[in-house]
Amino acid sequence: MVTLGDLAAHLGCEPGLADASIELDGIAPLGRAGPRELAFVSEARYLDALKSCRAGCVLLKSEWQADCPVPSLCVPDPYLAYARLSSLFDLLPASVPGIHPGAFVDASVKLPASASVGHGACVEADVVLGEDVVIGPGVHVGRGAQLGARCRIWPGVVLYHGVILGDDCVVHANSVIGADGFGFARRVDGWEKISQLGSVSIGDRVDIGAGVTIDRGALDDTLIADDVIIDDQVHIAHNCVIGRRTAIAGCVGMAGSTEVGEDCTFAGQVGVSGHLKICDNAHFTGQARVIGAIDEPGSYSSGTPLAPTKQWRRNAVRFGQLDALQRRVVKLEAKLEALGGAASDDE
Repeated sequence: MVTLGDLAAHLGCEPGLADASIELDGIAPLGRAGPRELAFVSEARYLDALKSCRAGCVLLKSEWQADCPVPSLCVPDPYLAYARLSSLFDLLPASVPGIHPGAFVDASVKLPASASVGHGACVEADVVLGEDVVIGPGVHVGRGAQLGARCRIWPGVVLYHGVILGDDCVVHANSVIGADGFGFARRVDGWEKISQLGSVSIGDRVDIGAGVTIDRGALDDTLIADDVIIDDQVHIAHNCVIGRRTAIAGCVGMAGSTEVGEDCTFAGQVGVSGHLKICDNAHFTGQARVIGAIDEPGSYSSGTPLAPTKQWRRNAVRFGQLDALQRRVVKLEAKLEALGGAASDDE
């Protein structure tokens, strides 16, 4: 339970005419929120719903306050304010410092008293753990890995040897950080594996979703900079470099040695070819296929839009005819130019 005064203090704003002692137990959507719940309005299209709202408090912009029948807090960005307050209502169970009897922690590990290691976890030799680190059940932390302060590693995560995480990182369940990159040299009779001699280095405040795979580098490290956010089921191949504050949505795949700038966004299922550079502030819509370097900031899209199957089949056939059609157009243009030139000579 928190009070409206607590919320205002957390946001650094004033409760205005509202009663600062109002108690709130949670956050709910605007149309469902009751007298002990917080709601928010982030867009003008929801103002009609605001008029019948029953929430205990609403986060909104000052120009919308006149339409609000319940107590409110005025903020410049209601959605950002909601994000900042959400942690006050989080039901995440508190971690218990110490090592669970069912866990294994090597004697060489530097383990702060504030750290928590869950049942079935394995922490190998020479690992360094920061203050308030939480290692969930069944996590494997490989030899020589380093985890900064307040990192939380959810159940089933595997951190290979030598992996480095900065402060305040989150790695969700069943992600694998530091597996071998896909490095092989062709032999006459098959493939020769290339030992992956680099590691993975992750900055501060990086949030990694469930089922993510980030491969270790072949020679240099794979690098994930500060404040990057990565959704579920993403694959980042060896030696990729991801710039600060970049956001990567679910099912994105990045081939090896891709270099991504700062403040980029990748929507779901974007595919990125390897050995290319992407500048700062480049944004890719869903299922875009990035096959070349991106030098200019902006939004990029590709792919075939959804269509009825019969229409799609006809278009697919025509797509296969484009090369022949283009050649015919070039020949026709050449003939027209020749005819035009001949007409000019006759004048």
